[in-house]
Amino acid sequence: MGRIGLPEILIILAVVLLLFGGKKIPELMKGLGSGIKEFKNAAKDEQPADKKEKEEEKK
Repeated sequence: MGRIGLPEILIILAVVLLLFGGKKIPELMKGLGSGIKEFKNAAKDEQPADKKEKEEEKK
């Protein structure tokens, strides 16, 4: 239990296709991709406070 196999993934994809339709799915994936990209950029830019202080002291 806890593992998702091929049959489960196919069922999930079929349900998503039925709910949203073929035209809406690319828009949803584009939004999801841009959200993930923004999250990664925010996580990369954010540094712990002690590292920021050390960088400021060096300048």
